[in-house]
Amino acid sequence: MSVKQRLKNIKYRINKSAIRFGRDPKSVRLVAVSKTVSADRIKAAIDAGIDIFGENYIQETRTKLNALAAYPVSWHFIGHLQTNKAKYAVRMFDMIHSVDSLRLARELDKQAKKINKIQDILIQINIGKELSKSGADAGDASSLIKDVSCLQNLSVKGLMIMPPYFTDPEKVRPYFSALRDLRDRIHQTVSGVDLHELSMGLSNDFETAIEEGATLVRIGTAIFGERE
Repeated sequence: MSVKQRLKNIKYRINKSAIRFGRDPKSVRLVAVSKTVSADRIKAAIDAGIDIFGENYIQETRTKLNALAAYPVSWHFIGHLQTNKAKYAVRMFDMIHSVDSLRLARELDKQAKKINKIQDILIQINIGKELSKSGADAGDASSLIKDVSCLQNLSVKGLMIMPPYFTDPEKVRPYFSALRDLRDRIHQTVSGVDLHELSMGLSNDFETAIEEGATLVRIGTAIFGERE
């Protein structure tokens, strides 16, 4: 099956899920996870209608940006970001999904200021408290967002989650709903922030994520097929 055919199916499922749960399909944006995917295949995805790509690695993305500079697409960083890579990230990405500490936020703010940019970010939350995954503790989220929102060259747009993996989407649902509830509580306790975006949902569970309020779904294998 071609990328175009897969994308048509994914968009149909996104629209169907949104409408089924009383949401405007336009409120859900697709981030095509393109890590390990070649520039040629990304070009085919662009031609098929994808305009947001999610990448995990700075060096890999740099190569793709050089090859695809002529195409007006948006690049999102969705992997774990080391502080020493912040200066590259602010130059390459329109949104960074995985900010998980005040230290990283301050470095991103510092580097964004150097190029006169307001960097859009999401705060990654480790709802599952998995030691193998990055993310701020949910209990610290309000104070972290309050501190980060004071940084002049960052704009906090919402929250992101990488929940534990389950083959059954229903087992992931509590993590999605917990992130949405956390967002709602933060809105009540932290003034001056609008956490509109919820980045959650992958190829195997994005419909459940949409039901629970996802605005950004990160889909890779369902578009590009299994990675080599």
